[in-house]
Amino acid sequence: MMKDSWFTVQEIDPKTYAISEYGHWEKVHSFLLIGDEKAILIDTGLGIDNIKRITDQLTDLPIVVITTHVHADHIGSHGEFQEIYVHEGDEDWLVNGIKGLPIEQIRRDISRDITLPTPETFNPDTYIPFQGKPTGLLQDGDVIDIGNRRITIYHTPGHSPGHISVLDNIHGYLFTGDLLYDETPVYAFYPSTNPVDLVNSLEKISEIPNVTKVFGSHNTLGLEPIILQEVKNAIGELRERGLVKHGTGIHKFQGFSVQF
Repeated sequence: MMKDSWFTVQEIDPKTYAISEYGHWEKVHSFLLIGDEKAILIDTGLGIDNIKRITDQLTDLPIVVITTHVHADHIGSHGEFQEIYVHEGDEDWLVNGIKGLPIEQIRRDISRDITLPTPETFNPDTYIPFQGKPTGLLQDGDVIDIGNRRITIYHTPGHSPGHISVLDNIHGYLFTGDLLYDETPVYAFYPSTNPVDLVNSLEKISEIPNVTKVFGSHNTLGLEPIILQEVKNAIGELRERGLVKHGTGIHKFQGFSVQF
């Protein structure tokens, strides 16, 4: 395991790494997938420290940044990379700022419950999430080949309009961003979220075949694919009970929960 003052690097396999920020309450994970010709970095973390310092140690291949969604804890180091992609549904947020989340709230969230020393460059009082124009836009069904490694993009809105999940076709790894993880609720309770879309997106990923591991962007690193069957069961219950709407609160299931 690579030693670093802020990031924790964990090898999933010799060409796949999780880069985690366990010193922050959100316990956010970014993921580096290395091909023969390029590497893909799924999200760039909180921006409290520079994730490029880590990726430079893991590969010298050109890095393509794939954005699961435009929230501050997933785009923090976007400015360090030249090639950035986002789903068209979140393009406006990346260019003009995140909708529905005031900067004051973002700064409160970024600065609270930190358990590791932060670099001198981090100042929560002046913290501003990355804004900039992406290199290109992603769409549902896009396939990206980085050299003997192909990933497929699934548009999975709800948490944000342009949220995506990413399937590594070679290994069966499913990277679900903030659509599915354990320990804390997956949420769609802000005005900028959509509970119906979120449940439809959960249904969509539950039907992806040959998934070997589910990697959410928070909390436990790597969930067994049996959780996708639990997701199917939860979807039915949520719909039958009429809970798929804002204001119905937290709903707990086996292995995960959602909040509307």
